[in-house]
Amino acid sequence: MTSPFEHFGTSAIHAGQSPDKWDLNQISPPISLSTTYKQSEPGIFKGNYDYSRDANPTRIALEENLAALENASHCKVFPSGLAAISAMLKLVKHGEHIICAEDIYGGTLCLMEEVIQKIDGIEVTYIDCTNNDSMKKALKSNTKLVLFESHTNPTLKIVDIEEITTLVKNFNRDILVVVDNTFMTPYFQRPLSFGVDMVMHSCTKYINGHGDVMMGVVMTNFEQLDNHLHLMQKTAGSIPSPFECFLAMRGTKTLHVRMRVHMENALAIAKFLENSPKIEKVIFPLFESHPQHKIHMKQAKGMSGMVSFYIKGGAEETNKFLCKLKLISIAASLGDVESIVMAPFLMITFNANEEALKKKGITPNLVRLSVGLEEKEDLIADLKQALEDS
Repeated sequence: MTSPFEHFGTSAIHAGQSPDKWDLNQISPPISLSTTYKQSEPGIFKGNYDYSRDANPTRIALEENLAALENASHCKVFPSGLAAISAMLKLVKHGEHIICAEDIYGGTLCLMEEVIQKIDGIEVTYIDCTNNDSMKKALKSNTKLVLFESHTNPTLKIVDIEEITTLVKNFNRDILVVVDNTFMTPYFQRPLSFGVDMVMHSCTKYINGHGDVMMGVVMTNFEQLDNHLHLMQKTAGSIPSPFECFLAMRGTKTLHVRMRVHMENALAIAKFLENSPKIEKVIFPLFESHPQHKIHMKQAKGMSGMVSFYIKGGAEETNKFLCKLKLISIAASLGDVESIVMAPFLMITFNANEEALKKKGITPNLVRLSVGLEEKEDLIADLKQALEDS
C-alpha cells in the first residue's frame, strides 16, 4: 500500500486507519476478536472475511499501515520476528542454497543451523556481507535466497544494500534478497528502495516500541511473494492476535517521534562514552570513525538508539559495570521506550561457539545499549556512576 500522504508521520498516524472503514467511524481502530463471520448465504461473505486466520480487520489495518511506512505494495505480519523469517525461508526447497550473513541475529542463526540445515537439509553458507568478494565466491547456480541485516546485531556492521543487491541480481536476478531492517525502522532506512525483494522487522522492537508485543512483519513489492506469505499465515497458522495488532498499531502512531528522540539520546550517550577513559571503543554509525560511516550516510537518514561499545577489561569488569546500573535495565531485547543494556557474550542463550563469537567481535567486554526515551542527562549520569564504580 503506497501511502496517500507525503510525510512519514502523517502516514504513521493515518495510513490504513481511516474511520470510514469501521461501522461507527471509530477514530481508533477497533479490536476485532471474532474468529468467524456470518455469511449471508453459503459461501457469500463480506470482503475477504470468512475465518480470522485467513483475514482479520485489525490485522489488515496494521498491515496496510506498515506497508505505507515502508513504501511497500504488500505486507504480512507474523507472531514473532523468527516466525516472519521462517515464513520467508519456506520459499527455499531442498537442494537449493541460502547465503546468510555470518553475524546475523543469534535466533536467526539458530533457526538456520537447527532447522533449515539439520531438519530441512538445505545448504547454508555464512559470509561477511560487507565483503563483496565473499559474496561473489558464495554465489552458486542453486542459490535461492540471500539474507542479511543492515545494521548487524550487535556489532553494527553496515552492508551496502544497493551494492550487494546489484551484485546478486547481476549473477542471477531470480535470487531473492532479504534484509532484516529491525535496527533502523522504515523511518531511517527503506531497503526496498534499493532493489531488495523483501524486508522484515521484528515488530517486537522499535515498531511497537513499548515492550508488550511480540510480532514480526515482512513487506514486499511482489504479489507472488505476498501470496506465499499469506499462505504461511493461513495454512501454517502463523498469525498474531488482533489485540497484539492493535497494540502494534498504537506503537506505529508515535514511531517517527520516538525515533527522533532515540537518535538524539543515542548520539549524546555515544559522545559521552567516546570520551570516557573506561571505554576502549564506541561503535556508532553516525561517527566518522565507524568503518562504514559513508555507507550509512548514503542509505540512511539517521540512526536508531543502538550503541555498542567495549569496556576496558574483560568479563569481570563488564559484569560489574552492568550490575552497577540503576536506571538502565539488564535485558535481552531492544527498541523500547526504556533503556536496556546487555553483554552479548555473557548473555547469549542460543547455541554459540565462544571462539566464533570472538572472531565476529563479540567479546566478553562488548556491551550493546538500546538507548530509550528517558532524559539523556539521567542516562548519562547512570552510565557515569556505573563506570566510575566498575
